[in-house]
Amino acid sequence: MDSNPIVPQDRRRRGIYLLPNLFTTAALFAGFYAVVAAMGERFEAAAVAVFVAMLLDGLDGRVARLTHTQTAFGTEYDSLSDMVSFGVAPALVAYEWSLHSLGKLGWLAAFVYTVGAALRLARFNTQVGVADKRYFQGLPSPSAAAIVAGLVWFATDRELPGETLRYATWVLTVLSGLLMVSKLRYYSFKGGLDLKGFRGGLDLKERVPFVGVLLAVLGFVLVSIHPSHVLFGLFLAYALSGPVVTVVQRRRRRAARRTPPPARPGDEEPPELGKPGAP
Repeated sequence: MDSNPIVPQDRRRRGIYLLPNLFTTAALFAGFYAVVAAMGERFEAAAVAVFVAMLLDGLDGRVARLTHTQTAFGTEYDSLSDMVSFGVAPALVAYEWSLHSLGKLGWLAAFVYTVGAALRLARFNTQVGVADKRYFQGLPSPSAAAIVAGLVWFATDRELPGETLRYATWVLTVLSGLLMVSKLRYYSFKGGLDLKGFRGGLDLKERVPFVGVLLAVLGFVLVSIHPSHVLFGLFLAYALSGPVVTVVQRRRRRAARRTPPPARPGDEEPPELGKPGAP
């Protein structure tokens, strides 16, 4: 009997790719650390950990595409990691920092945010390959997490206690959760903007104009001046851009429906007899 049976090729290649899943695991660790740090009342470290999770989450997908290691397992693992890092962690950080002083209203606000993130991620997974890649439907969960964690980071940096901002935290947490499940459209920056030949999408495999590199450097400089203030302000402005973009696009569609299509050559009606211009 042959002691070394031939193993089918598809069975021998089973497994997961290490590199992109390492970034996903690191993002999951950052989200988990944010919860642990908040429980220890180290709120600044907890807020920073959420932003670190955002950075790592943005890298794992790009690394998978650059190395051609996209798998269904990686997609599901990334979604579960996002639920912890951008759904559970920001809600618990906000609750431990400020919302606990509101009692039942506090943990209900945290739950609204968490279920909003879960629904947002589930809807995104079902729309992959169908939705317009230039726009997100609803506020992305990393951006919502940046708003909640950014408020905590901003306030702790300014030495503002969470109890004094409990109502502002409640409103911002609930609104972030509702924006995630809304139908508002947000720019995804995946090739959707085109300003004089410079596309707003981020593709690491393509060449970009020199002005693109200059803008990236200026962005790093701007954030480094005061990270807590700048990041919180940027993501808050991005959250407010959704209603603006949606209203502008709706008005354009209504104007397009009201405007008749331009006449094509040969579509003109012949002049009637007896009128100027008639034969």
